[in-house]
Amino acid sequence: MAETSPTVPTDVPVDQRSDGPGVTRIDPADPAAPMYQLLAKIRAPLTLRDTMIMPVRFGYAGQTPPEGANALPRWHHMFPQVVASEIRVPSSDGPVRCQVFRPSADSADRPLLLYVHGGGFMVGCSEDTDYMTRRICADNNVVVVSVNYRLAPEWPFPAGLDDCVAVYAWLRSHGRELGGDPVRIAVAGDSAGGNFAAALPLRAHAQGMPRPQASVMFAPVLDLRFEECESFNRLAPKGVVYDAAFMGFLRGAYCRYEEWEHPHVSPLRGDLVGYPPAMIIVGTHDPLVDSCRAFARKARAAGCDHVELIVCEGMPHGFYFWPSLFPEENEAYGAVAGFLARHLD
Repeated sequence: MAETSPTVPTDVPVDQRSDGPGVTRIDPADPAAPMYQLLAKIRAPLTLRDTMIMPVRFGYAGQTPPEGANALPRWHHMFPQVVASEIRVPSSDGPVRCQVFRPSADSADRPLLLYVHGGGFMVGCSEDTDYMTRRICADNNVVVVSVNYRLAPEWPFPAGLDDCVAVYAWLRSHGRELGGDPVRIAVAGDSAGGNFAAALPLRAHAQGMPRPQASVMFAPVLDLRFEECESFNRLAPKGVVYDAAFMGFLRGAYCRYEEWEHPHVSPLRGDLVGYPPAMIIVGTHDPLVDSCRAFARKARAAGCDHVELIVCEGMPHGFYFWPSLFPEENEAYGAVAGFLARHLD
Protein backbone atom coordinates (compact mmCIF):
# COMPACT_ATOMS: atom_id res chain seq x y z
CA MET A 1 0.00 0.00 0.00
CA ALA A 2 1.16 3.58 -0.65
CA GLU A 3 3.29 5.09 2.09
CA THR A 4 1.27 8.28 2.51
CA SER A 5 -0.53 9.51 5.58
CA PRO A 6 -3.61 7.30 5.69
CA THR A 7 -7.08 8.58 6.26
CA VAL A 8 -10.11 6.57 7.25
CA PRO A 9 -13.10 7.01 4.92
CA THR A 10 -16.48 7.71 6.39
CA ASP A 11 -17.86 4.39 5.22
CA VAL A 12 -15.46 2.34 7.37
CA PRO A 13 -17.29 0.96 10.43
CA VAL A 14 -16.98 3.20 13.46
CA ASP A 15 -15.32 0.48 15.53
CA GLN A 16 -12.44 0.47 13.05
CA ARG A 17 -11.64 4.20 13.30
CA SER A 18 -9.74 4.30 16.57
CA ASP A 19 -5.97 4.42 16.72
CA GLY A 20 -5.69 1.11 18.57
CA PRO A 21 -3.76 -1.95 17.38
CA GLY A 22 -5.14 -4.07 14.58
CA VAL A 23 -7.23 -1.19 13.19
CA THR A 24 -8.14 -1.15 9.49
CA ARG A 25 -6.73 2.08 8.04
CA ILE A 26 -7.37 2.62 4.35
CA ASP A 27 -5.60 5.19 2.17
CA PRO A 28 -8.13 6.28 -0.48
CA ALA A 29 -5.21 7.05 -2.81
CA ASP A 30 -4.10 3.42 -2.76
CA PRO A 31 -4.99 1.72 -6.08
CA ALA A 32 -6.44 -1.23 -4.16
CA ALA A 33 -8.55 0.99 -1.88
CA PRO A 34 -11.92 -0.09 -3.36
CA MET A 35 -11.21 -3.72 -2.42
CA TYR A 36 -10.05 -2.81 1.08
CA GLN A 37 -13.14 -0.67 1.60
CA LEU A 38 -15.35 -3.56 0.49
CA LEU A 39 -13.62 -5.93 2.92
CA ALA A 40 -14.01 -3.39 5.71
CA LYS A 41 -17.77 -3.47 5.16
CA ILE A 42 -18.22 -7.23 5.03
CA ARG A 43 -15.60 -8.58 7.45
CA ALA A 44 -15.32 -7.74 11.14
CA PRO A 45 -11.80 -8.07 12.58
CA LEU A 46 -12.98 -9.96 15.66
CA THR A 47 -15.10 -12.57 13.88
CA LEU A 48 -12.57 -15.37 14.33
CA ARG A 49 -11.94 -14.46 17.96
CA ASP A 50 -15.65 -14.45 18.71
CA THR A 51 -16.09 -17.80 16.98
CA MET A 52 -13.32 -19.35 19.06
CA ILE A 53 -14.57 -18.16 22.42
CA MET A 54 -18.30 -18.75 21.86
CA PRO A 55 -18.21 -22.48 22.74
CA VAL A 56 -16.64 -21.61 26.09
CA ARG A 57 -18.97 -18.77 26.95
CA PHE A 58 -22.21 -20.23 25.66
CA GLY A 59 -21.61 -23.99 25.69
CA TYR A 60 -22.51 -24.40 22.01
CA ALA A 61 -20.67 -24.69 18.71
CA GLY A 62 -21.79 -23.61 15.27
CA GLN A 63 -25.30 -22.38 15.99
CA THR A 64 -27.01 -19.27 17.29
CA PRO A 65 -26.40 -18.55 20.99
CA PRO A 66 -29.22 -19.57 23.32
CA GLU A 67 -31.87 -16.92 23.93
CA GLY A 68 -30.58 -14.37 26.42
CA ALA A 69 -27.13 -15.91 26.71
CA ASN A 70 -24.42 -13.31 26.95
CA ALA A 71 -21.72 -14.69 29.23
CA LEU A 72 -20.26 -17.77 30.83
CA PRO A 73 -22.25 -18.75 33.92
CA ARG A 74 -20.81 -17.34 37.12
CA TRP A 75 -20.08 -19.68 39.98
CA HIS A 76 -20.45 -17.33 42.94
CA HIS A 77 -23.28 -19.46 44.32
CA MET A 78 -20.82 -22.34 44.76
CA PHE A 79 -18.38 -20.21 46.77
CA PRO A 80 -20.52 -17.70 48.70
CA GLN A 81 -17.68 -16.77 51.04
CA VAL A 82 -15.46 -15.53 48.18
CA VAL A 83 -15.56 -11.75 47.68
CA ALA A 84 -14.93 -10.57 44.11
CA SER A 85 -13.87 -7.10 43.00
CA GLU A 86 -12.05 -5.43 40.14
CA ILE A 87 -8.96 -3.24 40.00
CA ARG A 88 -6.81 -1.52 37.39
CA VAL A 89 -3.11 -2.13 37.89
CA PRO A 90 -0.88 0.61 36.46
CA SER A 91 1.83 -0.33 33.98
CA SER A 92 4.09 1.46 31.52
CA ASP A 93 1.72 0.35 28.73
CA GLY A 94 -1.49 1.42 30.41
CA PRO A 95 -3.72 0.04 33.15
CA VAL A 96 -4.27 -3.73 33.32
CA ARG A 97 -7.77 -4.84 34.33
CA CYS A 98 -7.72 -7.57 36.99
CA GLN A 99 -10.39 -9.39 38.94
CA VAL A 100 -9.60 -10.01 42.60
CA PHE A 101 -11.03 -12.94 44.56
CA ARG A 102 -10.61 -12.88 48.33
CA PRO A 103 -11.49 -15.75 50.71
CA SER A 104 -13.62 -13.40 52.84
CA ALA A 105 -14.39 -9.74 53.29
CA ASP A 106 -11.86 -9.43 56.13
CA SER A 107 -8.99 -11.21 54.36
CA ALA A 108 -5.60 -10.04 55.57
CA ASP A 109 -2.05 -11.28 55.06
CA ARG A 110 -3.19 -14.20 52.93
CA PRO A 111 -0.88 -15.61 50.26
CA LEU A 112 -1.35 -14.10 46.80
CA LEU A 113 -1.82 -16.02 43.57
CA LEU A 114 -1.61 -14.34 40.19
CA TYR A 115 -3.83 -16.23 37.73
CA VAL A 116 -3.58 -16.12 33.92
CA HIS A 117 -6.49 -17.34 31.78
CA GLY A 118 -6.00 -19.43 28.65
CA GLY A 119 -7.35 -18.96 25.14
CA GLY A 120 -4.55 -19.60 22.67
CA PHE A 121 -2.96 -16.19 23.46
CA MET A 122 -5.76 -14.67 21.37
CA VAL A 123 -9.09 -14.96 23.17
CA GLY A 124 -10.64 -15.06 26.61
CA CYS A 125 -10.82 -12.96 29.74
CA SER A 126 -10.74 -13.43 33.49
CA GLU A 127 -14.49 -14.01 33.56
CA ASP A 128 -14.02 -17.19 31.52
CA THR A 129 -12.04 -18.83 34.31
CA ASP A 130 -14.42 -17.64 37.04
CA TYR A 131 -14.97 -21.17 38.36
CA MET A 132 -11.27 -21.96 38.51
CA THR A 133 -10.23 -18.77 40.25
CA ARG A 134 -13.06 -18.89 42.76
CA ARG A 135 -12.32 -22.50 43.59
CA ILE A 136 -8.58 -21.92 43.99
CA CYS A 137 -9.37 -18.96 46.25
CA ALA A 138 -11.83 -20.91 48.40
CA ASP A 139 -9.84 -24.16 48.56
CA ASN A 140 -6.54 -22.55 49.48
CA ASN A 141 -7.44 -19.43 51.46
CA VAL A 142 -5.46 -17.28 49.03
CA VAL A 143 -6.14 -13.96 47.34
CA VAL A 144 -6.37 -14.61 43.60
CA VAL A 145 -5.64 -11.81 41.14
CA SER A 146 -6.81 -12.79 37.64
CA VAL A 147 -5.14 -10.81 34.86
CA ASN A 148 -6.68 -9.55 31.62
CA TYR A 149 -3.56 -9.26 29.51
CA ARG A 150 -3.30 -7.86 25.99
CA LEU A 151 -4.19 -10.42 23.34
CA ALA A 152 -2.51 -11.48 20.11
CA PRO A 153 -2.45 -10.96 17.19
CA GLU A 154 -2.94 -7.24 17.83
CA TRP A 155 -0.49 -7.53 20.73
CA PRO A 156 2.05 -10.31 20.02
CA PHE A 157 4.85 -11.49 22.30
CA PRO A 158 5.91 -10.11 24.72
CA ALA A 159 2.97 -7.75 25.37
CA GLY A 160 0.67 -10.17 27.22
CA LEU A 161 3.48 -11.69 29.27
CA ASP A 162 4.77 -8.25 30.18
CA ASP A 163 1.31 -7.28 31.43
CA CYS A 164 1.46 -10.28 33.78
CA VAL A 165 4.95 -9.32 34.93
CA ALA A 166 3.75 -5.77 35.59
CA VAL A 167 0.90 -7.07 37.76
CA TYR A 168 3.32 -9.38 39.56
CA ALA A 169 5.67 -6.47 40.28
CA TRP A 170 2.73 -4.37 41.53
CA LEU A 171 1.60 -7.14 43.87
CA ARG A 172 5.05 -7.29 45.39
CA SER A 173 4.66 -3.64 46.40
CA HIS A 174 0.90 -3.30 46.90
CA GLY A 175 -0.35 -6.75 47.75
CA ARG A 176 -1.41 -5.70 51.25
CA GLU A 177 -3.95 -3.34 49.73
CA LEU A 178 -5.81 -6.46 48.58
CA GLY A 179 -5.51 -8.29 51.89
CA GLY A 180 -2.51 -10.27 50.67
CA ASP A 181 1.02 -10.94 51.82
CA PRO A 182 3.38 -9.59 49.13
CA VAL A 183 6.15 -11.90 50.33
CA ARG A 184 4.14 -15.02 49.48
CA ILE A 185 3.16 -14.94 45.82
CA ALA A 186 2.52 -17.83 43.44
CA VAL A 187 1.57 -17.75 39.77
CA ALA A 188 -0.87 -20.07 37.99
CA GLY A 189 -2.57 -20.41 34.63
CA ASP A 190 -4.23 -22.76 32.17
CA SER A 191 -3.23 -23.59 28.59
CA ALA A 192 -1.76 -20.40 27.07
CA GLY A 193 -2.08 -18.90 30.55
CA GLY A 194 -0.04 -21.88 31.73
CA ASN A 195 2.63 -20.78 29.27
CA PHE A 196 2.69 -17.40 31.01
CA ALA A 197 2.75 -19.10 34.43
CA ALA A 198 5.79 -21.07 33.29
CA ALA A 199 7.52 -18.12 31.62
CA LEU A 200 6.89 -15.49 34.31
CA PRO A 201 9.54 -16.83 36.74
CA LEU A 202 12.09 -16.71 33.90
CA ARG A 203 11.14 -13.22 32.72
CA ALA A 204 10.91 -11.79 36.24
CA HIS A 205 14.38 -13.15 37.03
CA ALA A 206 15.76 -11.73 33.76
CA GLN A 207 14.42 -8.32 34.79
CA GLY A 208 16.06 -8.48 38.21
CA MET A 209 12.97 -9.36 40.24
CA PRO A 210 12.66 -12.22 42.71
CA ARG A 211 10.89 -15.23 41.27
CA PRO A 212 7.44 -16.13 42.57
CA GLN A 213 7.46 -18.77 45.27
CA ALA A 214 5.63 -21.34 43.18
CA SER A 215 4.09 -21.96 39.76
CA VAL A 216 0.97 -24.02 39.03
CA MET A 217 0.34 -24.93 35.40
CA PHE A 218 -2.86 -26.50 34.08
CA ALA A 219 -2.05 -28.17 30.72
CA PRO A 220 0.45 -25.46 29.78
CA VAL A 221 1.79 -24.73 26.31
CA LEU A 222 5.47 -25.13 27.12
CA ASP A 223 7.10 -25.41 23.70
CA LEU A 224 5.91 -23.80 20.47
CA ARG A 225 7.77 -26.42 18.46
CA PHE A 226 5.08 -28.84 19.58
CA GLU A 227 5.40 -31.05 16.48
CA GLU A 228 8.60 -32.44 18.01
CA CYS A 229 6.49 -34.27 20.62
CA GLU A 230 5.10 -37.73 19.86
CA SER A 231 1.92 -37.04 21.84
CA PHE A 232 1.16 -33.98 19.73
CA ASN A 233 1.57 -35.81 16.44
CA ARG A 234 -0.56 -38.70 17.69
CA LEU A 235 -3.36 -36.78 19.41
CA ALA A 236 -3.65 -33.33 17.83
CA PRO A 237 -4.98 -34.60 14.46
CA LYS A 238 -7.95 -36.10 16.31
CA GLY A 239 -9.22 -32.62 17.15
CA VAL A 240 -10.32 -33.36 20.72
CA VAL A 241 -10.83 -29.88 22.26
CA TYR A 242 -8.31 -28.40 19.81
CA ASP A 243 -6.40 -29.61 16.77
CA ALA A 244 -3.06 -29.16 15.05
CA ALA A 245 -4.38 -26.42 12.76
CA PHE A 246 -5.52 -24.33 15.73
CA MET A 247 -2.13 -24.71 17.41
CA GLY A 248 -0.38 -23.57 14.26
CA PHE A 249 -2.69 -20.57 14.05
CA LEU A 250 -2.13 -19.47 17.64
CA ARG A 251 1.62 -19.83 17.23
CA GLY A 252 1.64 -17.57 14.18
CA ALA A 253 -0.58 -15.03 15.92
CA TYR A 254 1.51 -14.92 19.10
CA CYS A 255 5.04 -14.64 17.77
CA ARG A 256 7.33 -14.76 14.77
CA TYR A 257 9.18 -17.84 13.55
CA GLU A 258 12.52 -16.70 14.96
CA GLU A 259 10.94 -16.36 18.41
CA TRP A 260 9.57 -19.89 18.67
CA GLU A 261 12.60 -21.03 20.67
CA HIS A 262 12.86 -17.92 22.86
CA PRO A 263 12.85 -19.18 26.48
CA HIS A 264 10.05 -16.77 27.42
CA VAL A 265 7.94 -18.08 24.52
CA SER A 266 8.86 -21.76 24.95
CA PRO A 267 9.81 -22.14 28.63
CA LEU A 268 10.80 -25.77 28.06
CA ARG A 269 13.80 -24.38 26.15
CA GLY A 270 14.83 -22.01 28.94
CA ASP A 271 17.45 -22.30 31.67
CA LEU A 272 15.56 -23.81 34.60
CA VAL A 273 18.33 -23.53 37.17
CA GLY A 274 16.83 -21.80 40.22
CA TYR A 275 13.27 -22.39 39.00
CA PRO A 276 10.70 -22.21 41.82
CA PRO A 277 8.61 -25.18 43.00
CA ALA A 278 6.29 -26.16 40.17
CA MET A 279 3.16 -28.25 39.67
CA ILE A 280 1.98 -29.35 36.22
CA ILE A 281 -1.48 -30.90 35.70
CA VAL A 282 -2.32 -32.53 32.38
CA GLY A 283 -4.32 -35.43 30.96
CA THR A 284 -3.04 -38.41 29.00
CA HIS A 285 -5.35 -37.46 26.10
CA ASP A 286 -3.94 -33.94 25.83
CA PRO A 287 -1.51 -33.49 22.90
CA LEU A 288 0.65 -31.39 25.24
CA VAL A 289 1.32 -34.23 27.69
CA ASP A 290 4.80 -35.10 26.39
CA SER A 291 6.03 -31.51 26.62
CA CYS A 292 4.71 -31.34 30.19
CA ARG A 293 6.65 -34.49 31.08
CA ALA A 294 9.75 -33.06 29.41
CA PHE A 295 9.50 -29.82 31.41
CA ALA A 296 9.24 -31.73 34.68
CA ARG A 297 12.31 -33.83 33.78
CA LYS A 298 14.34 -30.79 32.76
CA ALA A 299 13.45 -28.82 35.89
CA ARG A 300 14.44 -31.73 38.11
CA ALA A 301 17.69 -32.17 36.21
CA ALA A 302 18.38 -28.44 36.73
CA GLY A 303 18.15 -28.91 40.50
CA CYS A 304 14.52 -28.00 41.16
CA ASP A 305 13.66 -30.48 43.90
CA HIS A 306 9.98 -29.58 44.13
CA VAL A 307 8.44 -30.42 40.76
CA GLU A 308 5.15 -32.29 40.82
CA LEU A 309 3.60 -33.71 37.67
CA ILE A 310 -0.03 -34.87 37.84
CA VAL A 311 -1.05 -36.88 34.76
CA CYS A 312 -4.72 -37.85 34.81
CA GLU A 313 -5.58 -40.98 32.85
CA GLY A 314 -7.95 -40.49 29.92
CA MET A 315 -8.40 -36.76 30.49
CA PRO A 316 -8.41 -34.23 27.62
CA HIS A 317 -7.26 -30.64 27.57
CA GLY A 318 -9.33 -28.49 29.95
CA PHE A 319 -10.88 -31.29 32.03
CA TYR A 320 -10.50 -29.08 35.14
CA PHE A 321 -12.56 -26.26 33.59
CA TRP A 322 -16.13 -27.38 34.36
CA PRO A 323 -17.45 -28.20 37.85
CA SER A 324 -18.30 -31.84 38.57
CA LEU A 325 -17.85 -33.00 34.99
CA PHE A 326 -15.03 -35.44 35.83
CA PRO A 327 -14.02 -36.95 39.18
CA GLU A 328 -10.40 -36.30 38.13
CA GLU A 329 -11.14 -32.59 38.55
CA ASN A 330 -11.27 -33.01 42.33
CA GLU A 331 -8.01 -34.95 42.23
CA ALA A 332 -6.38 -32.06 40.39
CA TYR A 333 -7.62 -29.32 42.72
CA GLY A 334 -6.77 -31.45 45.75
CA ALA A 335 -3.21 -31.78 44.47
CA VAL A 336 -3.02 -28.02 43.97
CA ALA A 337 -4.18 -27.45 47.55
CA GLY A 338 -1.49 -29.70 48.95
CA PHE A 339 1.17 -28.12 46.76
CA LEU A 340 0.28 -24.54 47.71
CA ALA A 341 0.09 -25.46 51.40
CA ARG A 342 3.65 -26.78 51.21
CA HIS A 343 5.11 -23.81 49.35
CA LEU A 344 3.12 -20.73 50.39
CA ASP A 345 2.70 -21.30 54.16
